[in-house]
Amino acid sequence: MEKKYFLLRWKVLYGHPSLLESAIVGIPDKLFGEQVKAYVVIRDNVKPNEEEIKGFLKERIADYKVPQYVDFVQELPRNPGGKVLKDKLVQMHG
Repeated sequence: MEKKYFLLRWKVLYGHPSLLESAIVGIPDKLFGEQVKAYVVIRDNVKPNEEEIKGFLKERIADYKVPQYVDFVQELPRNPGGKVLKDKLVQMHG
């Protein structure tokens, strides 16, 4: 998946008022080779669901660019320097 599309999705996703932070990763897929997954951390006292997040994105980017999966997490895994560990996120996909 091209890096520019990951960046576009990530930037648009950050516009959602319920999101505190997010990360976009490519998940291996037997049929398509790769699917896109968003891991999101939400603000306290809000409870958006996957369809709400996808709907928000569909209003702003082309349908084919919307992540196939959205997973809500308490925090994103980071290295000691604070960088998000995207490999760890890929491993978390069940």
